Amino acid sequence: MADKLIIVESPAKANTIKKFLGGSTKVVASMGHIRDLPKSKLGVDVDHDFEPQYINIRGKGDLIKSLKKDAKQAKKVYLATDPDREGEAIAWHLANILTDEKEKITRVTFNEITKSAVQKAIKEPRKIDENLVDAQQARRVLDRIVGYKMSPVLWKKVKRGLSAGRVQSVAVKLIVDREEEIEKFIPVEYWNIYANLKDEKSKKQFEARFFGKAGKKQEIHSQEEVNQILAEIEKANYQVTDVKKGEKKRTPAPPFTTSTMQQEASRKLGFTLKKTMSIAQGLYEGVKIPEQGTVGLITYMRTDSTRISEEARAAAKEQILQTYGENYYENRYYKTSKEAQDAHEGIRPTYASIEPDQIKDSLTKDQYKLYKLIYNRFMASQMKPAIYDTMAVTIKANDYDFKANGQNLKFKGFMTLYVEGTDEKEEQEEGMLPELVVGQEVTLLKINPKQSFTEPPPRYTEASLVKALEEKDIGRPSTYSPTITTILERRYIEKIQKQLHPTELGRIVNKLLTENFGDVVNVEFTAKIENEFDEIADGKEEWKKMIREFYGPFEKEIEKVEKELEHVKLEDEVSDVQCEKCGRMMVYKYGRYGKFLACPGYPECKNAKPIIETIDVPCPKCGAQVQIRKTKRKRNYYICENNPQTCDYISWNKPKPGEKWNPEEAEEIKKETSKKETNKKQGSKKQASKKQETKAKTSKAKATTQKKPSKKVGK
Repeated sequence: MADKLIIVESPAKANTIKKFLGGSTKVVASMGHIRDLPKSKLGVDVDHDFEPQYINIRGKGDLIKSLKKDAKQAKKVYLATDPDREGEAIAWHLANILTDEKEKITRVTFNEITKSAVQKAIKEPRKIDENLVDAQQARRVLDRIVGYKMSPVLWKKVKRGLSAGRVQSVAVKLIVDREEEIEKFIPVEYWNIYANLKDEKSKKQFEARFFGKAGKKQEIHSQEEVNQILAEIEKANYQVTDVKKGEKKRTPAPPFTTSTMQQEASRKLGFTLKKTMSIAQGLYEGVKIPEQGTVGLITYMRTDSTRISEEARAAAKEQILQTYGENYYENRYYKTSKEAQDAHEGIRPTYASIEPDQIKDSLTKDQYKLYKLIYNRFMASQMKPAIYDTMAVTIKANDYDFKANGQNLKFKGFMTLYVEGTDEKEEQEEGMLPELVVGQEVTLLKINPKQSFTEPPPRYTEASLVKALEEKDIGRPSTYSPTITTILERRYIEKIQKQLHPTELGRIVNKLLTENFGDVVNVEFTAKIENEFDEIADGKEEWKKMIREFYGPFEKEIEKVEKELEHVKLEDEVSDVQCEKCGRMMVYKYGRYGKFLACPGYPECKNAKPIIETIDVPCPKCGAQVQIRKTKRKRNYYICENNPQTCDYISWNKPKPGEKWNPEEAEEIKKETSKKETNKKQGSKKQASKKQETKAKTSKAKATTQKKPSKKVGK
């Protein structure tokens, strides 16, 4: 019989915690949520003050029995689920199924899985925070109502299986709106004039850019304006009229929050949000390290705070002084944004002494990359700024001004370890200018006018969408990844070379929802709701009151929309492909695997076929057209339209004109694509086998019934 029972969510977390506690303590896992709203119905009793109708999750019956048995045998039960609203709710559900042991149950939380943090938490147990539970319930119930009431509108008007959601629909709207901005964008012409100059004393060359006339900035928008300026400075002397020297400091970025970690992992490592969170979860819960056992390597990875504990600061200081010396250390504090819940620290390594390269062999390739990113970011946040010497120079050519800037890195500081990435185009580092003085003349080597055009706003990437969601206060750290994953899986958006594009389906769904549920599918409403969840978590608002205030107007909106759309039929988009069976122009439809062509004459004509994408580069082997296809893992490959009949060209890479083809990769692609066919065949065989089995059982049951003797009836 265990003195203490500790319940966590995952087996990995359980294994890490076990080694910190005595033999009389048992640690078990709930495997995430054990209760939830039913999938088959709304699961919220709107007639009885929105009472949620929770049920045990299917398949968890044996686990629940086991947890009850363990709780009965223990003297004390500690619910040690994750330290956030979701974790609090899981603890609350566990307490509700372990009601017989209510007096024994207590709640513990820790931000990092270290011996000191776990032992301290056990010594300082608390009650379940009902406010945090209510905030999670409010989110769950509101999102269920929105999803279950709005989605049927999409089923009736677009196709079954689609879903609408409070946050996901706003995320799709942002992507569609951005695409429309790009489509409507009209480029504006502008010019820059660059002067390549030479300092005769040092013989160094440098570049200055046209600024304007008589000290006023001037924009150039046409070739005519350029020609006029060039004519006026054709025989001019270039004289230095102003030199400003200075020093510039670049300070390090704060430790990671969930969103900044997701953004940097996307930019620097090419990780999807889902992958980043999965790897971070593993690093938090624990990794086996030789001679140390299972070690939790990072703090809790769902946070919007940049706050760091004093113990962590002290550990970082010791490590920096030991590795880089006193010149590199600076004790830094970072302001957390007003919107942040600040329940946890920023994301950091749990042990500053465990450097990434020391444990590289114990980590997977991806774990090592992410751990190194987190470790270096945190250590850099406690280091001195980088220092640059700077110089800004103004050079006159007649009445026109040219300006040149230069900088030289004098002290690397935190940049020894880490430099924050950006979604913008990286500007080239400016070199230092020669030692110029006011009054001296410099020699013109070449004048170089350059025409440019303004560019539309960039499409969102996963990283920049997370940044936008955070800035607009839509969702919270735990929701960014599942939101973007959902809209990708629903095929409302697609990822092309890391950029997020709306699909035709996404545009249709967005149009239908924004035109009919504009009060719900908008940024301001979603941000307001998030703030209300925060109020509930702080005990300042009652969660059912919030749902009541939302539901009345929303229900009327649903009824109004259903009436208005009753006789509205969304027309399918017509293609330029003629049905070879009946001659009608085929239309675009959406199925389980995306967009396809179908005859509008269904059910008389059932013709349907896939949409074949082609590229404008001919097959390097036979000159025919090259098609783009996808493997089971949705990876693009390129194949000749004559493959396999008369040409065997197939490649992972888009062919280039005149490029020679390497046939070795063909086998790899064939393996990945043939598995698809094999799985299909195996699936069909299994289905056929099941049908035969069911048929046999039915026949046997009939035969048994027929053989049973009839009962005699007495007189």
